[in-house]
Amino acid sequence: MTPTAEPAQSRHRATYREVLAEPRFRLLFTTRAVSITADALRITTFSVLVFSATGSPLLSAVAFGIGFIPQLFGSLLLGSLADRLPPRALITGGYAVTSAAALLLALVRMPIGASLGVVALVSLATPVFHGASSRLVAQSLEGDAYVLGRSLNNIAGSGAQLFGLALGGAVVAALGPRRALAVSAALYLGCALAIRIRLPSLQPGESGGTPGGARGEGGAVRASLRGAGLLLRGRTVRRLMLAQWLPPAFVAGAEGLLVAYAGERHFAPGWYAVLMACLPVGMLVGDLLVGRLLRPPARERLVVPLIALAGLPLIGFAAEPGVGLSSCLLLLSGFGYAYGLGLQRPFLDALPQEGQGQAFGLLGSGSMTLQGVGPVCVGSVAAGTGTGGAIALAGGTVALTAGWILTWHTPTPPIPVPNRSTGPENGTGQRACGSPTR
Repeated sequence: MTPTAEPAQSRHRATYREVLAEPRFRLLFTTRAVSITADALRITTFSVLVFSATGSPLLSAVAFGIGFIPQLFGSLLLGSLADRLPPRALITGGYAVTSAAALLLALVRMPIGASLGVVALVSLATPVFHGASSRLVAQSLEGDAYVLGRSLNNIAGSGAQLFGLALGGAVVAALGPRRALAVSAALYLGCALAIRIRLPSLQPGESGGTPGGARGEGGAVRASLRGAGLLLRGRTVRRLMLAQWLPPAFVAGAEGLLVAYAGERHFAPGWYAVLMACLPVGMLVGDLLVGRLLRPPARERLVVPLIALAGLPLIGFAAEPGVGLSSCLLLLSGFGYAYGLGLQRPFLDALPQEGQGQAFGLLGSGSMTLQGVGPVCVGSVAAGTGTGGAIALAGGTVALTAGWILTWHTPTPPIPVPNRSTGPENGTGQRACGSPTR
């Protein structure tokens, strides 16, 4: 392929049909959507179980977020395994262990501390098999098809979260929290079986990873710490990770105050759930429209405006609006999350050829951890400013993040290399929101 043809390829706009036609992506996409539904079901059900056993709102909140913060430590200590172990075994094992943990919580009446410990321990491994899965996605999709694949994952993630939350309420009401946990265990087990049966057996070298297992370079922990240090010392990679970590963390902080905001404003019972649903609905619509209608260069030019859109509507909460206006502001904020689509190509190009699975795990785990810390920080501000003021402050901080990104010097994008075995298009990347989400 001639160099003059490459920029045209980078401007090519893929379609969702083209992305879903790839069998390996379709398998990973489907199992990930099911696992996010199971995550939402397990998290909310476990929180209900802890609250019913203790009557403590604090412990219930800890149960809700205990699976988030340990992920960063898991990525730092074990992240290199995402590139060093066969991906089929790694992803299958991740879903199987998560299933076993959910089943253990459902069947065994443990002390609350032990239950929290089980969830935290399993979450340490989450970045490893998610990183391996994300690396395989980018191995399966090239160019704009990869970005649209990430868009589809985000759309499915938002929908699966909403469905999982609704399913959690219905299943808990019908079966009780322990049987609801057993349902989530069955969903995880189904994902594990699907990966084991349908994903080809690939060695790390075949899937773009680093062969050799956990041997060499002092073992998995030392290699993971060294790899994370190399990634974070690189200015471009560090900036792109922060750009995908910070806005979701601040918005999550605002989201964590919506129940209290609805209570302070004396909204009718149940309206807090409507407010909480507005953000993921806005995210879903934003990813669908930006991913489907805009060409790759346009998405990248809109990164800063979309980040600003994620934050500026939240400033309106300083006026303590009613239900209707609050819902509209949250929908607009959720739409701004589509900014991450414009960061996929730059992030992918900035990654080193080896260790990309660890980079995806670190990106996702860092985002999840900060989204767990964000509500604590913004909630502490609310004690002095009120919930409306704290939500507005979180939105202003997102807008400041957009201004910081605007100061970056944008380098000329490198010419993609068509050879899948050597070029940057062979790598993988992961969009943070969405996560990752949850």
